[in-house]
Amino acid sequence: MAERTWDKVQDSWRGVALCLLIALPAWFLGKRFDVIGGAGFAPPLRMDDPTILIGMVLALFIKDDAALPFAPGVKFTSKKILQYAVILLGFGLNLSQIARVGARSLPIIVATITTSLVISFALHRALKIPTKISTLVGVGSSICGGSAIAAAAPVIDADDEEIAQAISVIFLFNIIAALIFPALGGMLGLSNEGFGLFAGTAINDTSSVTAAAAAWDGIHPGANTLDEATIVKLTRTLAIIPITLALAFWQVHKAKRAAANGEGGEAAGTFDIKKIFPFFILFFVLASVITTVFALPAGVTAPIKELSKFFIVMAMAAIGFNTNIVKLVKTGGKPIFMGLCCWIGIALVSLGMQHLLGIW
Repeated sequence: MAERTWDKVQDSWRGVALCLLIALPAWFLGKRFDVIGGAGFAPPLRMDDPTILIGMVLALFIKDDAALPFAPGVKFTSKKILQYAVILLGFGLNLSQIARVGARSLPIIVATITTSLVISFALHRALKIPTKISTLVGVGSSICGGSAIAAAAPVIDADDEEIAQAISVIFLFNIIAALIFPALGGMLGLSNEGFGLFAGTAINDTSSVTAAAAAWDGIHPGANTLDEATIVKLTRTLAIIPITLALAFWQVHKAKRAAANGEGGEAAGTFDIKKIFPFFILFFVLASVITTVFALPAGVTAPIKELSKFFIVMAMAAIGFNTNIVKLVKTGGKPIFMGLCCWIGIALVSLGMQHLLGIW
């Protein structure tokens, strides 16, 4: 056992070190230059966001035989370290606080999530977009961007190019939303509470939600929409749990059916739930429960959440390194269109639900 573990370490350390070397400077630059832009016009261009792009560019220069020594470690980082990041994310979710503050936003959240998933499924069927890409874009658009993609990707066994494509689509519309939503909210005459709900339910990623809400607060002194938008966003993040579990059970169902029908080559008839079910999601839920039951203070959970974010940055570097950027650009049209439709649908439903509920 010890010898086998040592062999894995020897195979993997170069790739893990490469991802670490990409992630460290990006991470520290992201801390130093948190958001590029003025207070009233602040897109979420964190310096650590483009690590996936850095990995893609490196892959253009380090390829074929030169890339082989890095391959095991890069794969480990893009799969296992990504799962560890998702588990640690659970320590950022105090379920009781979210239930108390975010309950009033629940109808809007359910409506927007349903809208995104229905649109992605419809376009998947109509445009023949690959199932895994459609699932990742739909889940990323509806729940919480990169974190949701990180949670769902191992469940559906998405490869690195599929993850990279979905992340790229989400990142594009994060930037656009943070740029235009504060101005759009002002044009529509949204209240401070209304804009907090709008940002929290219609923008994909947490960093983009906070950027848009901070921009709104800069334009409207004393509005304090940042806290409102963040709580709404965290409430929405809880949907990771039922969505990923539903995907997991669907994968288990498909595997059982394949085994029963003698499909899948040598694996047929050897169905093993331990190899398919994403137990890391259960650890994510357990982390959330521990944070809630023991009321863990911010001094405990904050460093854990930071480590989770850093692991995601490392994983994005690995995913980028495993991605063919030329192929990604050539095949990206349909997923981008899907992301656009999901984004517009979510925004319209969020505003419509606010109008129906008398908030706007």
